[in-house]
Amino acid sequence: MNKKIHSMAVFIEFLAGALLAVFFHLVLNHAEVAYVIFGVGILLSLATWLLREDIDRTKTELSAHYYQAHELTFALNSITDPECNTKAGELLEGMKKTIALLQQGYVPLDESEFYLKGAKYAEESRFMVKAVDPITAGWDSRGALVNFYQSNLRALERGVQVKRIFVMNRDELQAADVQRVLASQRRDGVDVRIVFRDELPATSDVGGRDAYRTCDFALYDDKVITEVFPQSGRFFGRKTRTPAEVAKYLRMFELIEHDSHAVTEDNGLIVPA
Repeated sequence: MNKKIHSMAVFIEFLAGALLAVFFHLVLNHAEVAYVIFGVGILLSLATWLLREDIDRTKTELSAHYYQAHELTFALNSITDPECNTKAGELLEGMKKTIALLQQGYVPLDESEFYLKGAKYAEESRFMVKAVDPITAGWDSRGALVNFYQSNLRALERGVQVKRIFVMNRDELQAADVQRVLASQRRDGVDVRIVFRDELPATSDVGGRDAYRTCDFALYDDKVITEVFPQSGRFFGRKTRTPAEVAKYLRMFELIEHDSHAVTEDNGLIVPA
């Protein structure tokens, strides 16, 4: 009944104003007052109708926003099994970490997405691709890495400069697979440099020398970065276009490049120049 009265309120208000105007016109013989009452009644009916519509719309929107903001809370509160509740808490902790990354401007990526994004950004690059990579096997065998490297080669064909600094221990340089990777990329036109782990820059700006030991990142036209997470977990890496974060990695690349070595070939071996 309340809903029916609410929906008919404007008609009731109009009818009340009209009856009052008729009373003043026919019974009290005040035609001018009757016209004023009728006009004011119509305006009041219109105003209250618009106000009610606005309140109803605002109420609906607020209810939707409230439910959306508390949807996760409602879902968690509906879990009654203790073991399920514990598992939900673990998932929520992981979600908090992901949200924290998103708040910093980073998009977390799994391994396939990571190399797909890297290939996409290499294809879009117009000037420079800068990368710091630990020396790992798979550049010529792992599908994701091969396809990613092919995008680097296509960038080179377009005149994009590709500069890659490999991070390694001194004894790794003589390994056959390492020599093969360095030689093939150098032959393909990549500006190959190496930096030994014991020569990595030490600076308090980025957490000391240890901050560089697992660095594995790339910058594309100094506008976007992709980085591999040092620890294994749910996500393989992340990417961002946030200017402040890009500037931080540009600084890191400059420091590593300053301590790196150009390479040359000597008797079929790649050695520091």
